[in-house]
Amino acid sequence: MPAPRVSLPGADLARVVVFAAFIAVLGIFPGFYVGGSGVPIIIQNAGPLLVGTILGARRGTAAVVLMLALTAIGLPLLSGGRGGLAPFVGPSGGFLFGWILSALVAGLIVQRSERPGLPVLLLATSAGLLADYAIGIPFLGAYTGDLGAAAVQSLVFVPGDLGKVAATALIAAVVHRALPGTLARPAARSE
Repeated sequence: MPAPRVSLPGADLARVVVFAAFIAVLGIFPGFYVGGSGVPIIIQNAGPLLVGTILGARRGTAAVVLMLALTAIGLPLLSGGRGGLAPFVGPSGGFLFGWILSALVAGLIVQRSERPGLPVLLLATSAGLLADYAIGIPFLGAYTGDLGAAAVQSLVFVPGDLGKVAATALIAAVVHRALPGTLARPAARSE
């Protein structure tokens, strides 16, 4: 029996496309390399956090997957104009795959809240960042052959990423206050 197709209504599809483009636009800002990790410090990784907290788990994850799929087919949407398959198999590949989990985790936390205020949004963006690290650091460790060194090298990202977590939570709080219907709520179960 084939798996059921999940279709998004037109408005949801439009939001997914717009927010995928938003993540791509964040790639205009070039990354810079610190140390020898081969993973740049970028603004673009704030995109999946913001998308997850604004659109919710399903639509936010779909926006990240769309953006990464367009990158994989060769569009230069990553910071520094990178595109194609090379970024996915290089040192930053795990962090790119982590964006999917990042948007999913942040979206799930926000969707479970009645009114996503700043404390919930800070929790959601922090958990989303940790989800990205949970995939990115082991991937980097496998790439370099040294998980401990990968973890230590990744410490350079923590201060900037904590700033992105705070900024993303603040932006999401403003969006939720201005547009309270933006977040998709899980359907109530009838028993």
